[in-house]
Amino acid sequence: MLEVGGTPAASARSRQSAAGGLTVVGYSTDVALRRAAARSGARVVRRIRALHVAVLRSPPAAARVLDGLRGIRYSREPVLRHELVDPAVAPAPALGGAYEWQYAAARENLVPASVLRAASAITVAVLDTGADVSAPDLAAKTPATWSIRGNSSDVTDYQGHGTFVSSLAAGSTTNAEGVAGFGGDAKLLAVQAAAADGTMTDVDEAAAIVYAVDRGAKIVNMSFGGPVTSPTEQSAIAYAAAHGVLLVAAAGNSGQTGNQPSYPAALLQPLGSNGQGGVGLAVAASSLTGARASFSNYGSYISLAAPGENVFGALSSSSDPYHWPRQSLPGSAAGIYGYGSGTSFSSPEVAGAAALVWAANPHLTAAEVAEILEQSASGHGGWNQDTGYGILDVAAAVARAQGSPVAVPAVDLSGTRSGLRVTLSWRSPGAVSYRLSGSRDSATVQTLLASTTATSSSYRLEPGHSYSFTVTATDAYGLTVASKPYVVVLPYSAVKLDLRASSLVGRKQLTTRLQGTFNPAGKDIPRGDRKLFLESFDGHSWHRFAVASTSRTGVATWTVTLRRGSYRIRARYAGAEDLAPATSRVVTLRVR
Repeated sequence: MLEVGGTPAASARSRQSAAGGLTVVGYSTDVALRRAAARSGARVVRRIRALHVAVLRSPPAAARVLDGLRGIRYSREPVLRHELVDPAVAPAPALGGAYEWQYAAARENLVPASVLRAASAITVAVLDTGADVSAPDLAAKTPATWSIRGNSSDVTDYQGHGTFVSSLAAGSTTNAEGVAGFGGDAKLLAVQAAAADGTMTDVDEAAAIVYAVDRGAKIVNMSFGGPVTSPTEQSAIAYAAAHGVLLVAAAGNSGQTGNQPSYPAALLQPLGSNGQGGVGLAVAASSLTGARASFSNYGSYISLAAPGENVFGALSSSSDPYHWPRQSLPGSAAGIYGYGSGTSFSSPEVAGAAALVWAANPHLTAAEVAEILEQSASGHGGWNQDTGYGILDVAAAVARAQGSPVAVPAVDLSGTRSGLRVTLSWRSPGAVSYRLSGSRDSATVQTLLASTTATSSSYRLEPGHSYSFTVTATDAYGLTVASKPYVVVLPYSAVKLDLRASSLVGRKQLTTRLQGTFNPAGKDIPRGDRKLFLESFDGHSWHRFAVASTSRTGVATWTVTLRRGSYRIRARYAGAEDLAPATSRVVTLRVR
């Protein structure tokens, strides 16, 4: 973010010295301006005709003369600006997600392709340090360019800030390279308003705003600001608002160092407004967890928040690698990329999202686009001082503009069971990996497949338990969606088994009829065709010696001949998928 320097309490002499003998005046007519220049001995070095603002080079004493002249609305020193390096620039990927994690975090990837393409009718202007138009994601847009400072189309970005911001606002989504901007196919107008070292004044800002508005920009992004404003800045903001342009500005990075309100953001969403009214959007930064980033400003002038901590973007080839660490991007054939943090990078995400909302409904006004972005954010219409109306939800905003629901991808999970084996199958459009989890009897969920491209798996289950399986799909942007649980219940009914002996015949040997009764606890469980085994005990262990199947009523019979001796006999059922094993009482027989 570019920060305003200087304090209102500075002396006129020190202010003139800092401004290099320049004075900014607001004038009523050309005649009044010429008269003021002549009376003060000043020379007009720059004019913004649309705002009736001029910059005069004059002796220090001229400032006192200008204040009292007819037709001069105000005379002020230029508000000096300089680059503020955003905190927490990270040379490594954010944990737990894709490189450009912010894309899925704001649900940008759920926007219909038709809306992304329709955004080509919208121009987003980025007022910044310039842009590296050779960066693949910017080159694909063939951006219009203009340098307010150089008065030419050369916007070479030696500082690097503007390239990163531009890639987030309007980087190409269709060139299969690098990053994807939030504006779909929106046109990019890169206006260089800062010098090579990042310094910038309110006059530069005002001139850039007027240039963007006059060239047809529908949205203007301003990732700069500071603790003071000026009549020149206020006139430029009013000019854009009067022309139906949506202004979006970074809220500031002083959340841990005094949280001083930042301008122009505090002009777009006025101090004390608590999200009501305003002429634009003041954007705070959120983190990977969805909370306000610790460095982000907060307070009554916050409109909403967007990812701004360790977000991924394109870097200028002319920028200093020390200030903008490079991050290798697997699969990338061109361009250079890296991570950055700051509300500077939250603001262009909202600006790009605004282009999609306008593309979804071209009849909206700037105020209506802003309201849709606010009301569709994660706060669901509620406002708070940390993140305003909540975290940006691009898909919800587009759906609200169209009057339709968000089409969220689903994971289809199904299964087939054969005996104690279950085979699971799953699929989700756009998924690049899956995770399969399961639990037994509502115990702790365990990961069965951590990360896989497979779409099926088979498992053997144990009878008498219930199982629940869930598949989570992850797309190329890091968005994860989970399936509905697939539940398998294997009932395990108890079985009561009885054994009786009858019809004893003979003296030296015994012919007896044994009858086993199979009685499961479940009333609907079939009793027929169940194998029951007879077992005898030899003093040490049980041995199987006969088998019979039950009738429809659950009765099995055996006729056995026993020699002289003592016998201990029992019936046993081995169990099944849905039935527990069972053993009858022991029958003792003696043959004398």
